[in-house]
Amino acid sequence: MNVVDSSGWLEFLANGPNAGRFLPALKDTASLVVPVVCLYEVFKVVLRERGENAAIQAAMAMQRARVVEIDPPLAMAAAKLSLALSLPMADSMILATARRFDATIWTQDAHFKGLDGVKYFRKP
Repeated sequence: MNVVDSSGWLEFLANGPNAGRFLPALKDTASLVVPVVCLYEVFKVVLRERGENAAIQAAMAMQRARVVEIDPPLAMAAAKLSLALSLPMADSMILATARRFDATIWTQDAHFKGLDGVKYFRKP
């Protein structure tokens, strides 16, 4: 299983320098888990930068995979991770979701650098 965090989705959607690194995880939608907080973050950024039509298209692409909502156990697991690892809320939600599904996180967000189960790509 894989989780592409918001930074990976945005890099791919913008066809940035690291876009190709995220393609293997994004193509395998049967093994792709999307934390709902990633849907929020990507929709917000694309809406701000490229408009509503592009944001809706991005959200539709993300929903081809399994979108995971925040339930009480996930929220509590994320809070524990946030405190233990000094992670921001969204990142702790992403990490808790990945751990629930024993998924690898694909990211270029430095908050995840060095954590187990993370494929980190440095931003060029």
